[in-house]
Amino acid sequence: MGAMTGGKAIEERAAVTPARAMWWRYAVVGGVLIVFLALVTTFTHGAFLDPGNLVNVLRQITYNAVLAAGQTFVIVTAGIDLSVGSLVSLCGVVMAMAANALPFHGIVLVGVVLLIGAAVGAIAGYINALPVVRLGLPPFITTLAMMLMARGLAYKLSHGRPIALNSDAFNTIGIGFTLRGLGHLLQMPGIPVAVLWMAVVLIVSGIVLARTRFGRYVYAIGGNPEAARLAGIPTRGVVTAVYVISGICAAIASLLLMARFQSGSPQTGYGFELTVIAAVVVGGTSLFGGSGTIAGTFIGALLIGVLNNVMNLANVESYTQDIALGAVILLALILDQLRKRIWQ
Repeated sequence: MGAMTGGKAIEERAAVTPARAMWWRYAVVGGVLIVFLALVTTFTHGAFLDPGNLVNVLRQITYNAVLAAGQTFVIVTAGIDLSVGSLVSLCGVVMAMAANALPFHGIVLVGVVLLIGAAVGAIAGYINALPVVRLGLPPFITTLAMMLMARGLAYKLSHGRPIALNSDAFNTIGIGFTLRGLGHLLQMPGIPVAVLWMAVVLIVSGIVLARTRFGRYVYAIGGNPEAARLAGIPTRGVVTAVYVISGICAAIASLLLMARFQSGSPQTGYGFELTVIAAVVVGGTSLFGGSGTIAGTFIGALLIGVLNNVMNLANVESYTQDIALGAVILLALILDQLRKRIWQ
């Protein structure tokens, strides 16, 4: 009875992050984004607000935001998943091979291929979690190993070459637009279909993390894993599930990339893990676990996307862009530490 009472109490305490800290994060990240957008618009003499460029920004952040949604679950538990970039390449290669081999067509082919990719991502996530929950190994090490294995397997299966799709069933997902009427009002060609996929992933992830018992368990484990275990929360199962979710999100992002470029390549996803972690951290999720939101992650992905877009418009070389991204991550970590000292 006592354990059940304790479990209920810790679940209630972990239902949401502390209100003051949550609104502090929203205010800081949102304020930075608003100021940054204003500076960007001035710096680019309005080029940033060109409808074509705005569509490009939305499309560019889609893949990072989908991956970051899954990564948020992992980081809230005080874990990390370094394998997401390599899983994008592996899932893309496997799905391209499946798309060319299966006898299906149209939406049926898309659905079956997505299920195959999701299965690959889920299995990889499960393998990532096993050493963490069974042997207590650091997730940094286990997911680093998966990063190498998945990348190597992608190259081995594809023989180091992109696998071109033989079907046009994926064209709409990759380069199609929807809501053209709304786009006409906004002087845009429409909303990219891939952006709608991103929106669905973010909304579902946000509901699961913020409004379900599973989400409360995720926060509780990130806040104090030992207390969560003693309170009766199935910590092993929950931690395993968050890595599986991250793997599935990698498969969805891989499908969107494969559809856009009409091929599955072992080179796709290289370095994605850095920008994904940056988006999650900039969005207010603590690397120490126990706090974070999907809404904040989206804002972080948007901020990173806008930063990259502005540097591209300004013809900033890629090496300088890496320096800027690293500085943003460091600043986000410093702000997270200051937040902890202020509110705790």
